[in-house]
Amino acid sequence: MDFQFSAEQQELIQLVRKIARERVAPLAHQIDEREEIPAELFNTLRDAGLFGIAVPAEYGGTDMGILGLVLAVEEVSKYCCATGLLLLLTRLPLAAILYGGTEAQKRKYATGIAAGTLRGAFCLSEPDAGSDAANIQTRALRKGDKYVMNGTKCWISGAAHADFFTVAVKTDPAAGHKGMSVIIVEKGTPGLTVGKKEKKMGVRGLSVNQVIFEDCAVPAENLIGEENQGFKLIMKNLNAVRPVVAARGIGLAEGALTYWLGYGHERKTFGKPIVEHQGLQWMAADLAVDIEAARLLTYRAAMLVDQDKAGKESAHILSMAKYKATEVAVRTANDCLQMMGATGYMEDYPLARYVRDARQLTIVEGTSQIQKGLIARALIDGDLAW
Repeated sequence: MDFQFSAEQQELIQLVRKIARERVAPLAHQIDEREEIPAELFNTLRDAGLFGIAVPAEYGGTDMGILGLVLAVEEVSKYCCATGLLLLLTRLPLAAILYGGTEAQKRKYATGIAAGTLRGAFCLSEPDAGSDAANIQTRALRKGDKYVMNGTKCWISGAAHADFFTVAVKTDPAAGHKGMSVIIVEKGTPGLTVGKKEKKMGVRGLSVNQVIFEDCAVPAENLIGEENQGFKLIMKNLNAVRPVVAARGIGLAEGALTYWLGYGHERKTFGKPIVEHQGLQWMAADLAVDIEAARLLTYRAAMLVDQDKAGKESAHILSMAKYKATEVAVRTANDCLQMMGATGYMEDYPLARYVRDARQLTIVEGTSQIQKGLIARALIDGDLAW
């Protein structure tokens, strides 16, 4: 196996690392407190071409795939997990279009995402359907050359700024998951309302909102792929983005441990810097091993997606990456706060934010328990064998 990055990937890492240190890090506390990503940071990321990392070149992107996006998300998430989410949202609402959309849909929405002129949101979760995706209740009834949609989506990241929404719906409610479809709805469509902003524990820089459809009529040409064939598209979409969620976890964990190391060289107890206490050294060593293991899983998962292996054949590897990396993020943030003592608990320092942000990661795009269920099923079915 070749563990070396290409020259292009190394250049990307250096570019994003510089932006993360110079532009993201100084704003991270402000982003959390004001609950928004400043326009100047959005523009910096756009002008650097970071919104087009996972967009094919024919649509204005740099065509560096999911692995390229993972590398970028990891770097910015060291300082701000919300900025990592901003980059993730260049792929999540677009994936279904790239996998199953028409050429016209790809050209319009992928080109807009890459250029930073369009922003999207992916609408799956509902009050009674998140992990249980097949139980969604939002309906889309075909009437002539339109679909008329009714239902409510919740916890939708990026909805407040979205120019378009890729929406999971039931077009044949009696058919269960075999009656699901995915439809594009553009901002400003009558009957579409972005509802209340939820008060989140962490990752506050990007809000989550309800998205409500009330007799919302959209052109039939906004259907992605074939009617009633949306479930596989949705699952592939979720699978493909799991390495990117994992990258947010890796970056957050790296950022937390790096911060503790800097603090630990300065803070002294019992006459020496706390990094010289063996108990804390062993805690830090365990975290470093976990981070590295999660990173390797995540890079492997990203490469599988880039090889168009985001279906059932590789779903367990993608789940492993997401599960391991996000749980490592929670553990690392908690342990680094613990190793800082009372100082870590103070909001003037970033560890409290890291702890709050990490808790989101084990929930979004499939909870840790869902990931373990998928991994166990692959093991039982013989898909995961050595």
